[in-house]
Amino acid sequence: MPSLPPLIVHTESSRAWGGQEIRILTELREMRALGFRVALVVPADSELARRAAAKGLPVHRLASFNKFSPRSWHELFRLLRTLRPAVVNTHSSEDSWMAGTLARLYCRVPLVIRTRHVLVPVSSVLSYTLPHVIFTCSGAIADQLTASGIPPAKTVVLSTGNDVNRFLFSPENQQAIRQRYNIGDQEILVGNVGCLRHYKGHRFILKTAATMPEHYRFMIVGGGEGMSGLRAMAHDLGVEERVIFAGHQEEPEHFFSAFDLCFFSSHASEGVSQSLIQSLLNGLPVLACRIPSSMEPLALVEDYRLVDYDDVPAARQGLAELALLPRRDPERMARQHQRIADCYSLENMVRILLATYARHGIHPPRPE
Repeated sequence: MPSLPPLIVHTESSRAWGGQEIRILTELREMRALGFRVALVVPADSELARRAAAKGLPVHRLASFNKFSPRSWHELFRLLRTLRPAVVNTHSSEDSWMAGTLARLYCRVPLVIRTRHVLVPVSSVLSYTLPHVIFTCSGAIADQLTASGIPPAKTVVLSTGNDVNRFLFSPENQQAIRQRYNIGDQEILVGNVGCLRHYKGHRFILKTAATMPEHYRFMIVGGGEGMSGLRAMAHDLGVEERVIFAGHQEEPEHFFSAFDLCFFSSHASEGVSQSLIQSLLNGLPVLACRIPSSMEPLALVEDYRLVDYDDVPAARQGLAELALLPRRDPERMARQHQRIADCYSLENMVRILLATYARHGIHPPRPE
């Protein structure tokens, strides 16, 4: 009787929805396409659970990940013992403590991975001793772990892969979005795509917008609890007519094509942001806050400026300089797209994943 393909299980204790959760779905989808069995272990009420189930991915719902609850530990232990995975990949703090400990010490899972998505101080080095491998979403995160005492041999830089064809510039999308929001051809549209969280720096965008000439328009694409506060701030600054809040969008690639410039205002926590990579794939000049992870993709391109967070005069100058570049020049866009695609493509991510699995004796099933 033929053996079953290896099972890859991802765990995620967060109930939020953003780039981290999109990354998890991307890995599961790509590994399933290669013939692996896959599964997701998440809180029952998480947005990730709903979206994974909608894509036909096997979802195991827990009441919660609570490391202070014996019942929660027991429920997760029984599930892992039943599933018998070849790989367990954890993501957030709570599920990494619980699933990482159970998978490595009690269930003898052949490969236990922790993915580190954020560039923030390490709260406990102990939790990083359990995994066999730590995936980091940027080289800066890997350097931070090394400085914290984690052996560099344990880390593998695995930036999130993007569908490089999906984020190509489209004149059709450019025209459609600009017409929908009444953006004139002579107006300069400065855009940002991302969840409305404090470290994404959207308030910096609004402060800068208030200092820019009238022909600069600004568009913030994304949803979240911060929406009402940002709208109120735009009103107080007198820029509500020039700032468009487009809300959450399932097809952000259409909006990137409409922008003339990207203002990447995140100032903390980021690994390599998918939004930044997608802006660069689209050929956009970028104004970005000076954070280590963002420097990695920006070092590959030419059309960018760096500023410190909340330095409004520098942001104003940076946008003005970028606006002098040729708008949507095909040669510049193609050159930038290719340089980013070479490092941040979906294919590159899958290649590194498979190589890591193979080093631990885990291979996709052979085609029949």
